[in-house]
Amino acid sequence: MAKQIISTGNAPKSAIYSQGVKAAGLVFVSGQGPFDPVTGEIVGGTIQEQTHQCLKNIQAILEAAGTSLDRVVNATFILAEETDFAGVNEEWSKWFPEDPPARQGAKLPIRPAGMKISIAVIAEA
Repeated sequence: MAKQIISTGNAPKSAIYSQGVKAAGLVFVSGQGPFDPVTGEIVGGTIQEQTHQCLKNIQAILEAAGTSLDRVVNATFILAEETDFAGVNEEWSKWFPEDPPARQGAKLPIRPAGMKISIAVIAEA
């Protein structure tokens, strides 16, 4: 299977990287910040709201690739503040109530104004 670039207007776009790439039976979703796909503005002031928007953007990309959040096997999230970890887990458990994906976290090395989190995932196609 050749790689396929995934693109949707229902998630923020970038001129320098793909929203997602489907290859080898998997979908690789680039790190998604809590940005509104239409305005480009950050959505939410709390870590829960921003986590929600990141996952909403990821969900849109996965759907454009013909898959879903249920098929996510791995996730990486990057936080601005490690003290937000509990808030991420609070929102995360709403999106992945059963059989959650493997996951890894790290601290955001840069601080875009107001951005608290970025999430990238790998899902089965």
